[in-house]
Amino acid sequence: MPIAEGQSIPSATLRKMTEEGIVEVSTTDYCKGRKVIIFGLPGAFTPTCSRTHVPSFVKHYDELQQKGVSAIACVSVNDAFVMDAWGQTLGAAGKVDMLADGSADFAKALDLTLDLSAKGMGLRMNRFLLIVDDGVVTNVKIEESAGCAVVSTAQSALALLWPHRSRM
Repeated sequence: MPIAEGQSIPSATLRKMTEEGIVEVSTTDYCKGRKVIIFGLPGAFTPTCSRTHVPSFVKHYDELQQKGVSAIACVSVNDAFVMDAWGQTLGAAGKVDMLADGSADFAKALDLTLDLSAKGMGLRMNRFLLIVDDGVVTNVKIEESAGCAVVSTAQSALALLWPHRSRM
């Protein structure tokens, strides 16, 4: 059963490219003590992901910050080098943390894997949106089709955050 509202974010290690090289990012540490958005998608440089999904978060970054969001993470079953290069092409630096789930460990922990082996892409991550407040998932939106980005976009996150909600 996929991750549900009220559950703690599962512990996994993601990777991010920095000026010093690749660093490990603990999902539990990333979410601790703050409100974050984590959105997942099937793959870097793929059409819907590149044209719609990530750009929505880059475009609405300031509005999401005004709603109390401390960090936004894009996660995909790619390596840190690819995620970094992709983020650079989309202008995500300083707005969206491009985190790699190269072995799909986080996708598996969320129970949000997507088998695209028939299309030559192997095991991927389903397209989703999580709003996490101090490690607890407050909102989950999972796309019915991996080729669509409707309920998992920044616009959807903004609607979920209105009126401004916070765990107490």
